[in-house]
Amino acid sequence: MLQVNVTRKVVEAEGICSFELCAADGRSLPPFNAGAHIDIHIAAGLTRQYSLCNDSRERHRYVISVLKDPASRGGSTAMHDTISQGQTLSISEPRNLFPLAESAKRHLLFGGGIGITPMLAMAHELHHQGTDFELHYCFRSSERAAFIQYLRQAPFASHVHLHDDSGSPEQKLDATALLAAPDTTSHLYVCGPTGFMNFILDTAQIAGWPEDRVHREFFAAAPVDASADSPFEVELASTGQIFYIPADRTVFEVLDEAGIAIESSCEQGVCGTCITGLLKGIGDHRDQFMTAAEHAANDRFTPCCSRAKSPRLVLDL
Repeated sequence: MLQVNVTRKVVEAEGICSFELCAADGRSLPPFNAGAHIDIHIAAGLTRQYSLCNDSRERHRYVISVLKDPASRGGSTAMHDTISQGQTLSISEPRNLFPLAESAKRHLLFGGGIGITPMLAMAHELHHQGTDFELHYCFRSSERAAFIQYLRQAPFASHVHLHDDSGSPEQKLDATALLAAPDTTSHLYVCGPTGFMNFILDTAQIAGWPEDRVHREFFAAAPVDASADSPFEVELASTGQIFYIPADRTVFEVLDEAGIAIESSCEQGVCGTCITGLLKGIGDHRDQFMTAAEHAANDRFTPCCSRAKSPRLVLDL
């Protein structure tokens, strides 16, 4: 864990605050690459992930941006209402589950609303590399869009396209045209609200974009109908222990209660932190982190949200 001070807290737009975090001991922070996130321990039992949005060449600070979500499970509300400038926080070192593809010659970045945050870091990195890219930022209105003035003046401003849902028709996003006829050197990245992401992902699929060139990072899981959930068993390969998983509890909850340590963060299946090897059995894969092809391979499992289609799963634990 790292100790950092909140050196700046800035209202960037309606319902959005940015936080500048610097090492409490004054030293350089661990390096990161664009697309990385950190875990912030906001309070006891309350940990949330936030993407780093500043230039990855900066070692003196991390910058995150947080939307105060009306449907908050406590994290974003606490960040807005209880975290203030001058406060000290415990955070994790950066982890990257949403990296830029090194083999790509061209990058198409789509950020919807608060999904602009990882795209900012990506734009910085691609600009420094001199790599071809476009950044498309979609937002409901200018009052609710963070970093607009910065994007207009950024050194990569010529690569930025702003799409205001409340603005004139000619500047609105035409995803069908942008994603038509994908070439073999281009990669697509998308982050934002679930509806926005599904729209971009569906458009890309229709246009023929291969899954391995489409990269996404969800902030929240889509609702799941759990009314038909049934119990199953989980066996740990290392010890042979068998655990009963009731219909109304997750694998993570049961194993955590039994003292089986599994690293976890979002507990919704969007971050990939808890992914565990699946050795036997058929998983009912409900995460939004892995691709359809990875679900079909059935060799990895997210204990925070996924269940079983077979009576028992054997996990590589």
